[in-house]
Amino acid sequence: MAFEKRRTSTFVPARHAGMRALLLMASAGLAFGDDVAKTERLDFPSGGTLHLKHSIGELTVEGWDQPAVEITTIKSPKKGTPALDRVQVKAERQKDEVVVTTTWGKRDFDLEYRIKAPRQSRLVIEHKDGDVHVDGITGELHVTDRMGQITVHIPQDGQYSIDARAKLGAIDSDFPGHEERKLKFGHAFTSQTSSTAQKMYLRIGFGDITILAIRIPQNPGAPTKK
Repeated sequence: MAFEKRRTSTFVPARHAGMRALLLMASAGLAFGDDVAKTERLDFPSGGTLHLKHSIGELTVEGWDQPAVEITTIKSPKKGTPALDRVQVKAERQKDEVVVTTTWGKRDFDLEYRIKAPRQSRLVIEHKDGDVHVDGITGELHVTDRMGQITVHIPQDGQYSIDARAKLGAIDSDFPGHEERKLKFGHAFTSQTSSTAQKMYLRIGFGDITILAIRIPQNPGAPTKK
């Protein structure tokens, strides 16, 4: 695949814990080596939409219980290209949306987004290239990606209306639904449970879509047997 990742993304709690020190320092907009990290926080409108335009690189959106959105970006130059001021990520409130827009010139950098948003947010992502990870968002999802990987991590006991299509790639879902393969490489997956189900519109050009269930223990308070 043409996009080269500098970091591996998995939904493992230790991964987030390992980033805490970096995020604390990043909140001051500090540079680490040639990397430049920045964190900003905006109030989020109740029932609002988080809209990412022209994002590129590795993007993670994680649901949390705060009435705000926190956006951390890490810009890393590729070898021999230390200038990162051409890469701009701007976040602003527009009525009932928080819009995050990315602009850049020559693709001579790696960019990583780590975003926390209210769990009930509606999420619209227009991603250019790279991996998109959505973890624990229970509002409507509308995610498009030209090339990379889309991973959605959602509670196993939820109700979902899924419309997922990969033009050149595969779709893997922990939830039941109808699969359809188009020609030799395309893949479509749909699932409709109820009219009130969480709606997901997922599209990727070249790459895979994975829909994972967050497992909930049957007896969360029971002691662990050794």
